[in-house]
Amino acid sequence: RRDKSRPTRRCKLRYLPFMRFAVILALAPVPALAWEFSPDPICTLAHETDTAEIVITYDVNLPEYALSITLKNGTWADAPVFGMEFIGPRPLAIGTDRHVTDGATLTVRDSGFGNVLDGLEYNAGAVAVSGATTIPMLLTDAAPAVRAFRACPSDSPTTS
Repeated sequence: RRDKSRPTRRCKLRYLPFMRFAVILALAPVPALAWEFSPDPICTLAHETDTAEIVITYDVNLPEYALSITLKNGTWADAPVFGMEFIGPRPLAIGTDRHVTDGATLTVRDSGFGNVLDGLEYNAGAVAVSGATTIPMLLTDAAPAVRAFRACPSDSPTTS
């Protein structure tokens, strides 16, 4: 007979994703504002934390997506790689060496942002990293704004 006062190894492993998310929650600055979508003047998805402002835009005239993360204090150090790790039901880690830093703002531009939008829509948290700078963000309310962003404008190309 199993001693029910002692947890099984299987039980411990089942809670591992929740522990990772708890770490993100502990690291995330509070209070955080909701993710917001605006179609004017260009399609924009925005989120603000105590440490940074995150803005994703899509300009149908270029056509181009841009992700900008602006630190509220300090500047981005030059680093060879920028990456994001999405934590939740659809974990994903992505990175690029095609980012540009300009003081407090780091920007990535590309013709497709499918992985970024999937990560934002389907996960609970994310961490953006470049060099020693780490920006955690909660995604619990991001999905509706991401879906609106994907539909803007209705004739936009696929995001992948």
